[in-house]
Amino acid sequence: MNNISENTPELVAENCQMIKDMVHDFCEKEIRPNIMKWDESQEFPIQLFKKLGELGLMGVLVPQEYGGSGFGYHEYVTVVSEIAKVCGSIGLSVAAHNSLCTGHIMQFGNEEQKKRWLPKLASGEWIGAWGLTEPNTGSDAGNMKTTAVKDGDHWVINGTKNFITHGISGDVAVVMTRTGEPGDSHGMTAFVVERGTPGFSGGKKEDKLGMRASETAEMIFDDCRVPAENLLGEVGEGFVQALKILDGGRISIAALGLGIAQGALDAAVAYSQERHQFNQSISKFQGISFKIADMATQVMASRLLIKEAAELKNQGKSVNRESAMAKLHSSETAVSVSNDAVQVFGGYGYVKDFPVEKFYRDSKLCTIGEGTSEIQKLVIARTLFEK
Repeated sequence: MNNISENTPELVAENCQMIKDMVHDFCEKEIRPNIMKWDESQEFPIQLFKKLGELGLMGVLVPQEYGGSGFGYHEYVTVVSEIAKVCGSIGLSVAAHNSLCTGHIMQFGNEEQKKRWLPKLASGEWIGAWGLTEPNTGSDAGNMKTTAVKDGDHWVINGTKNFITHGISGDVAVVMTRTGEPGDSHGMTAFVVERGTPGFSGGKKEDKLGMRASETAEMIFDDCRVPAENLLGEVGEGFVQALKILDGGRISIAALGLGIAQGALDAAVAYSQERHQFNQSISKFQGISFKIADMATQVMASRLLIKEAAELKNQGKSVNRESAMAKLHSSETAVSVSNDAVQVFGGYGYVKDFPVEKFYRDSKLCTIGEGTSEIQKLVIARTLFEK
């Protein structure tokens, strides 16, 4: 793989345009006709992700030597946001697979582990899950209850994770466990657990407001014996690893929010020109045109914040503050822009025959997943005060 930080802006722009065109064509053919069917039935369309894998979109950031596309974060943001413009659910699952499970193994796995798991994940043959959140420990991950105890050449895992993307259907999961005292930042360890391992099962599937075609479920571990070679990094590094993964994951959710907001904006612009009242299109009314101008400005601001975070990530620099800023702004923008889009559509915005009610429902997850807006503000403020 090329050194991403050395790619010229021209090459990156060319890659992004190529990806944008490819994703657009794929979404129009494979996703748009099925959006509401999947949403209503809460179907997680696994075969769709196999097709995305064939296009290289399930291993966007994975080096080519492990079967991935070998792209950087600008291209990755393009993938997630372009899919989310059409369907937030599919965008969410692509983001979670790429940045969390696959990203964790890529960043902290040894050579043997990378060769073992990354090709299957990057090709879409396997779907990845990532387990940090628990029923009683969301933002307070340091006090998780899931434990891993050494037993010879295995570790025995017990506990339950919830709100896990692909918790039932994922073929492999990266799981954070407690191997030390509660609250100890060096008392957590990460393991890779393959589906089919005795004691590892999926639990309750959540019935959600939005993102309904992206599976969210429990993962249950009951005396689950995992070989010692499945440990990622060193014992006690799990929490620090998870925080670093979430820095990149926030760029993913920011890209997801950007796509949803852009999709809602595009729909509002088109509808405002088609809808006529008082013998003219409603786009001629200042109340509508000013609203859309504000929406477009918010979307552009999100795009630029994400671009800055992606550039720093490509250069291998810290993105702790920048990814939090991008995620905070983009996720809140997704909610406000989709809300305004519903208003532009009026009564039609409230019915499922038109696209904006789904953007509205899907958008809210962006302000919660991978760190709430309040947590992002905490991260941002801490970096400023420490400076």
